[in-house]
Amino acid sequence: MDDAAQDFKADARAAAYATPLADINVGDPEIFRSNTWEPLFERLRNEDPVHWTRSTRYGDFWSITKYDHILEVDTNHQVFSSEASLGGITIFGEGGPEGMLPMFIAMDPPKHDVQRKTVSPIVSPANLANMEPIIRERAGKILDELPIGETFDWVDRVSMELTTQMLATLFDFPFEERRKLTWWSDVVTAVPGFGVVDTMEEKQAGIRECFEYFTRLWNERVNAPPKGDLISMLAHGEATRNMDAREYNGNVLLLLVGGNDTTRNSISGGLVALNQNPDQYAKLRANPELVSSMVPEIIRWQTPLAHMRRTAVADFEFHGKTIRKGDKVIMWYASGNRDEEAIETPNQFIIDRERPRHHMAFGFGIHRCVGNRLAEMQLRIVWEEILKRFPVVELAGEPSRVYSCFVKGYDHVPVRIPARY
Repeated sequence: MDDAAQDFKADARAAAYATPLADINVGDPEIFRSNTWEPLFERLRNEDPVHWTRSTRYGDFWSITKYDHILEVDTNHQVFSSEASLGGITIFGEGGPEGMLPMFIAMDPPKHDVQRKTVSPIVSPANLANMEPIIRERAGKILDELPIGETFDWVDRVSMELTTQMLATLFDFPFEERRKLTWWSDVVTAVPGFGVVDTMEEKQAGIRECFEYFTRLWNERVNAPPKGDLISMLAHGEATRNMDAREYNGNVLLLLVGGNDTTRNSISGGLVALNQNPDQYAKLRANPELVSSMVPEIIRWQTPLAHMRRTAVADFEFHGKTIRKGDKVIMWYASGNRDEEAIETPNQFIIDRERPRHHMAFGFGIHRCVGNRLAEMQLRIVWEEILKRFPVVELAGEPSRVYSCFVKGYDHVPVRIPARY
């Protein structure tokens, strides 16, 4: 770490510890955009791991910041509900019939279980084996078209392009229009005025366009023989073929964001982490077999979704605090993945950890990410192909991070592949 980076971390830490504990609000998107989030969560884990926040932006909420505490909440759906009508799975959602759109991640059993089961065959081991050569061919083509000796945006040319091509395949979406998927996913998670859309009206218009397009796809697939894409699975699945438009749209958004933002930001975050830890990059180049353990370490390090939310359906005593019925409970996965009591040296990026899958970026219990193995496979393949081609991919400027407390990712990562001599 250079002197400037050390000074930045020291300043962020000093500011975090100078803030009155009651005033700490880790729901502020700016701490993620400015990359000053780590010492704030460190302080909460050490001093107030079940932390009550008064917020005018999202309404008051509890922050759960320690690994084992998050695990307790995530696996107790009897008390901590994901239901859309109660506010769903993000800090933004409010309860009521016009709140968050219903989707299977924002449901409790038994409805959650049958809807999840409808789409899970697309990420079965057999289907992943069929996808691997397709992903490898596409990754190779994307990498072979990159400029050498020139600065370009890794997010746009690699991370976004690879994941968008994969999404188009999963949805059987017109390939030439695939960047619509990226745009819609970004619009859904965007805070108006911070880089994607300028106004709430523009955001709503983008979401309506997405719904209209996917309604056309539903109508096409429901009147055609069943196929292996996600839309056809929903249109013909016993548990989903009669769902209403709100529920269908909600599931589309879930699959869109889940399949795009997470893998995309892990691809970007991995490159940033290797550049910030050149000893690990050198270790990887010396032993490319370490890709298999590096991939889950990238996912832990990046934690591409910073949080998930639950709503208490009953009063509950939790580690010395009383969580009341109706309270908003935020599980900060980004914090759990830096918990010193659960993960050895969690603030270090180590590509050959003994237990690299000991992390919570995919969640736990019934809501564990359905596409986790697909995400890992895409990351593994892209890094295997990078190592075949380029001795190094260098950062060529400061990465630009997303303004969000939910999606933890990058807008732009300027890079340069040195010319070969």
